[in-house]
Amino acid sequence: MPGQPEPDGQAEAEPDALTIGRRIRHLRTSKGMTLDDLASAIDRAPSQVSTLENGKREPKFSQLQAIARALGVGVDDLLSAEALSERDALEIELERVQRGPLFASLGIEGVRIGKSLPHDALSTILALHRELERLHTERAATPEEARRANGELRYDMRTKDNYLPELEQVAKELLADVGHTSGPLPQRMAAEIAAHLGFTLHYVSDLPHSTRSVIDTRNRRLYLPSKGFRGRSNTRSALLQALASHVLDHTEPADYGEFLRQRVEANYLAAALMVPEKPGVKFLRDAKDERAIAIEDLRDAFGVSFETAAHRFTNLATRHLGIPVHFMKVHESGILHKAYENDGVRFPSDALGAVEGQHVCKQWTARRVFDVEDRFNPYAQYTDTTSGTYWCTSRVENTSDGAFSVSVGVPFADVKWFEGRETTVRTASRCPDESCCRRPPEELSAKWGDFAWPSARPHASMLAAMPSGAYPGVETTEVYRFLERHAPED
Repeated sequence: MPGQPEPDGQAEAEPDALTIGRRIRHLRTSKGMTLDDLASAIDRAPSQVSTLENGKREPKFSQLQAIARALGVGVDDLLSAEALSERDALEIELERVQRGPLFASLGIEGVRIGKSLPHDALSTILALHRELERLHTERAATPEEARRANGELRYDMRTKDNYLPELEQVAKELLADVGHTSGPLPQRMAAEIAAHLGFTLHYVSDLPHSTRSVIDTRNRRLYLPSKGFRGRSNTRSALLQALASHVLDHTEPADYGEFLRQRVEANYLAAALMVPEKPGVKFLRDAKDERAIAIEDLRDAFGVSFETAAHRFTNLATRHLGIPVHFMKVHESGILHKAYENDGVRFPSDALGAVEGQHVCKQWTARRVFDVEDRFNPYAQYTDTTSGTYWCTSRVENTSDGAFSVSVGVPFADVKWFEGRETTVRTASRCPDESCCRRPPEELSAKWGDFAWPSARPHASMLAAMPSGAYPGVETTEVYRFLERHAPED
């Protein structure tokens, strides 16, 4: 690892052309030889020697032998990976820096490295570059970093029962400011929240394809698509999510973990505005008293999507109803897209404990619902798992990225409070045991095992790094050009 001594017996790092070249230059100048002197001694043109000293060409061994004889040193003295002085080490590092991809991405001219460059300036330039490189490294969301950040956020939300009282208070104050006291939040009232915050709404046909909305904070404009979204609540949801980020003073995220947290907070606040805590809790408590809790009823009562209703239920269920719960959003391919639990259910996970991107057991409700012909009524079933028996209700929602199932489940002991508990559908899941649903039947394996070579279609957001100065999945240049087109004339 960096900063640790090499194990005994391990060979030293091989010198590169730049290090060799700088050692040649140092030894030449220390002996008072000019470039022409060394070139004449080895029967080469001065330009060739200069190319070698600048590390732009790998020297042949015969050339090294000739140079070593001319300088009165051994070949090993030229091949050492260590710089001959602190100054040489700094110059070599700066040369590498200026040839590297990070420096090239800055679009600035490099400095001329020579005796005229002051030592303190050389040190300062390198210190600035090291800090810039550190920040870029921290901001790069590799797949491993993304999974770690997801795991940490999921653990944090579990400890809080997916309930954020500070955001509930923000929602309560915003609704009071616009005079909304009870019932569902209509589109008109969502627009009044925008006006209260000083924004005008603009519905456009050319919104950047990578965005749901764009805020122009300079001109206090909020842009939304003129054609709306699929689903009756999505335009209102996009409007409120955009405003939520503004209300919560979100800034460009410093790392992937902060990006995920901001997204959770914006979604939470938007849902808390569409399904306010006080009337939402009353509705659910009344349903619990009747032993008739249904996510569809919560959806219809507040005019939101099934996914928003499911999310909001997880916010309120444990804190106000005493019901532990789990939530899943699963793509039709079987990949787990979002998940939350505080009821002990064991989601599929990798060795790092990450669940996003994992395949859900084919026996679970979230997968079996895709095979149900009736897409208008809720589907529910019991599933016996390695961590207990759970009841789950699920719906399929179609999006531009394909079909997703949205599911809410509870342990067997709590199903008594829910509509749909009378279902007779029951499955058994032995996952992660591969014999449950992942191992192909023997006859198919025997026939195709040596002849199949599929190419996976990875989810782009799981593999993409988080670039500096941008949000994952958003083309910044496209957004800036959009704002330039729509900015009011001065």
